Amino acid sequence: MDKAFSMAIFAMSLDLFMGYLGLASLGHGVFFGAGSYAVAMLMLHGNINSLWITAPAGVITATLLAALLGLIVVRFTGLYFMLLTFALGELFFSLVWKFKWFQAPGIEAVVGLVRPDIGIPRFAWTPARFYYFSLIFFVICYFLLNRIVKSRFGKVLQGIRENEPRMHALGYNTYLYKYVAYIVAGFFAGVGGVLFVYEMRFAVPDLMGIQYSFMGVIMVILGGAGTIFGPAIGGLLMVLLEFFSSLIAPVRWPLIMGVIFVAAMMLFRGGLAPHLTELWRKGSARIWKR
Repeated sequence: MDKAFSMAIFAMSLDLFMGYLGLASLGHGVFFGAGSYAVAMLMLHGNINSLWITAPAGVITATLLAALLGLIVVRFTGLYFMLLTFALGELFFSLVWKFKWFQAPGIEAVVGLVRPDIGIPRFAWTPARFYYFSLIFFVICYFLLNRIVKSRFGKVLQGIRENEPRMHALGYNTYLYKYVAYIVAGFFAGVGGVLFVYEMRFAVPDLMGIQYSFMGVIMVILGGAGTIFGPAIGGLLMVLLEFFSSLIAPVRWPLIMGVIFVAAMMLFRGGLAPHLTELWRKGSARIWKR
């Protein structure tokens, strides 16, 4: 379940750009992976596992990388934006795959990592403690992202999504808004990546490649783009489906997940979030009538 929280944060971070700006990124996993690898490199090469060092390092790395790449990618829209983010994602995937510095001896990944040291004497991690630790991360990220999209900044992003030339004509620097949104999305993706490596205790090149980036897109679409809580549901649901389908069919679980996702997208147009909201509204109305 802890992995579900990290994936939900990742999906929510992508929704800020995909749902509120209407730009689907196929390279958002770069920031998720950057957060993970920054923590992994500190543990592997520096023997540093302090939460107060590794967590900020992972988030700052992802944020700075987003600030650098954002200078280029937010100049493009539509298919060009999607292809450029895909290319950058594959570039960083190749870097961590090829360079030995990003790998543990004898394997193209970093494994055998430990849970972070929070600096409290005689403190030991248990599954329950780490669950609540992950839950706190998730709640904070959800609260902050929800405040961001409901702020004036979020409204401007939605305006750019609907009609960027008109927003530009009204005096808004649309490039700057998109650039800042890209950095913020990278920041939260880095938080998700840090939480992921703490839970799974490994970092693999796939985190930066198309696999996790596309998984993020699926989570946003499944939950409902432009809602924040929808992608959170999509992230939680994807991890749960992956777990239970792998128990039922250890070899063919991707096929089972694919069938479930196709069925969900056909039955729940616009994602799960709008349908759950409508169901909640009807249920509340019935209760109040009584």
